[in-house]
Formats: sequence, C-alpha cells, structure tokens
Amino acid sequence: MPVKRLVQFLDDHSVRYVTVSHSAAFTAQEIAASAHVPGRELAKTVMVKLDGKLAMAVLPASRQVDLALLAEVGAVTDVRLATEEEFAECFPGCELGAMPPFGNLYGMDVYVAESLAEDEEIAFNAGSHTELIRLRYADFERLVHPRVLAFTASV
Repeated sequence: MPVKRLVQFLDDHSVRYVTVSHSAAFTAQEIAASAHVPGRELAKTVMVKLDGKLAMAVLPASRQVDLALLAEVGAVTDVRLATEEEFAECFPGCELGAMPPFGNLYGMDVYVAESLAEDEEIAFNAGSHTELIRLRYADFERLVHPRVLAFTASV
C-alpha cells in the first residue's frame, strides 16, 4: 500500500494518479523493468547532503547524479550522498530506499533533473518496493515546487 501521508496529500489536492503494483524490486532499473515503465519516466530519489542539510535529488532511473555539477548549479560548496543512517528515520511509513520524491512532506528541499521535468508523466516509489505512483509531472511540480536543474550524467 502506498504511504498514507502521500496518498492523503494527493487526494487533498485533487490530483489524479494511478497506483502500479509490481514484483519486489530494489534498484531503479529493476523497478522500471518490473513495472513496465520507461527508465526515463521513472523518477528515482537520491538522498544527498548539501552544505550539511538533507535534500532529495530526483532524476530519471536511466541517469545518475553528478555531485560536482549539483554543487555548481545548486550553488553549494559541500555535496555528498547521504548515508542510510542519516535519513532512515526521516520517512515514517516508508521502506528504506523507497521514499517518494515529495520532500515538502518531510521538510526537505527537492532538486529535479531538467530531463525529468520534460516528461508528461512520471512514476516513482510510493513508499514500498512493490508499488509506484504515476501522475502528471505538472501536478508534481505544482505540489512540490522543486528546483529544476541540470545535474545528471549517463549511467
């Protein structure tokens, strides 16, 4: 079942979405294949620390975060991947590594890759390793207000 906090938030804002169940998968590419979603439309959430503050980098499953580029375009001096220990307790109701890219629900900034912002729809983990939510990118952007930047590299 998708994380209740997210579903309630989407329902409260009258957002149309679809829940997609799939077999258990843990990497973004496995999830895309299992759920039959193109890798460029599957939004993966990578937890980063920007100048000591947790943030979400959201990008297509088919790309990876370029930390140096994120530092440059995000105008920060210290960028690194966050450890699981640093964010494990930040997402109640979510399985570790399956948090949805709604940082606004968790008090975090969200940075979205430009290429993902070009998609009509996106899909993302819904708090578990067996379910996705698919919705219009425009609705995601309206609700989350992410910073859209170019910070990815080819896998």
